[in-house]
Amino acid sequence: MPTITVDGPKIQDIELKRQLVKKLTEVAVEVYRIEHIVVLIRENAPENVGVNGQLIADRPKK
Repeated sequence: MPTITVDGPKIQDIELKRQLVKKLTEVAVEVYRIEHIVVLIRENAPENVGVNGQLIADRPKK
């Protein structure tokens, strides 16, 4: 059974998580032509992720 793992920032709104899972599943079902798709959302706090040698938490806000 295919597993899709999404690593990203925390999503506060559960409805947005539902949409993400639904859309990822729809595409995977279309491609794999099977119905059993697992989607894992791993949320990472900004102080636990670095980009270009700098923590996201330390980057200036835009």
